[in-house]
Amino acid sequence: MRRLIPSRFLRYVRPMTNARDVLASFRALPVTGIEALTGTGPLLVLAPHPDDESLGCGGVIAEACARGETVYVTIVTDGAASHPNSQTHSRKRLQSTREQEVLAAVAELGLPPSRVSFLRLPDGRAPHRGPQFKDAVATLTRFARDNAIATICTTWQHDPHPDHLASFRLARATARSLGIRLFSYPVWGWTLSSRTWLPRAETDGFRVDVGAHLPAKRRAVACHKSQIAGLIEDDPAGFALSHEFRAIFDGPFETFIRS
Repeated sequence: MRRLIPSRFLRYVRPMTNARDVLASFRALPVTGIEALTGTGPLLVLAPHPDDESLGCGGVIAEACARGETVYVTIVTDGAASHPNSQTHSRKRLQSTREQEVLAAVAELGLPPSRVSFLRLPDGRAPHRGPQFKDAVATLTRFARDNAIATICTTWQHDPHPDHLASFRLARATARSLGIRLFSYPVWGWTLSSRTWLPRAETDGFRVDVGAHLPAKRRAVACHKSQIAGLIEDDPAGFALSHEFRAIFDGPFETFIRS
């Protein structure tokens, strides 16, 4: 039988997995308590944009706060590119607005503002490598060391958004430098279609039952008014979290993948 790929190239071939199967495996992951994330020490939630912390980890943040566990939130980008055509909200104003939205959101989850920090990397252009990437890793490493972070949670590396991949790479570099645990949570990954194939997609992880905190999580998501509707009206092409997308995160479980 004739080979379709010359043998000398086989070592470069990576196995692929259909996204539909990967997401189905996520929905079947075992359910565990939050101690799987916080049992070894303080938790850092690294979110690419203001709102990702509430969508992907809002329930876990609320549960950690309710149990008196130590959790921090760091936002990677400035979030200033969501409405580029707005005349009422310049990039500087939008950055400030979105940071205030984060503080209001995490307050609904029980987290004090002193536990929130901002890297303010450019929205849509968070670095994947190079000097700016190294500087961000150094900042995160210092923060994690100073606060005895034991676990980092960030967005899934297969989320179809460059800033989400950048956040994963920042978290991975930081976790490796300190020898601490890394988990990832899907955000835009939940929207991948069956036409998408993923290389070496990890499926080892668990789900955390956050049903008791859904009301607080909904309030937290609603705090991100600039990303929902009504606050910025002069940029029809601006970004908005649709009701259908927000509904993905309105269930009793949050998913975490061992990375």
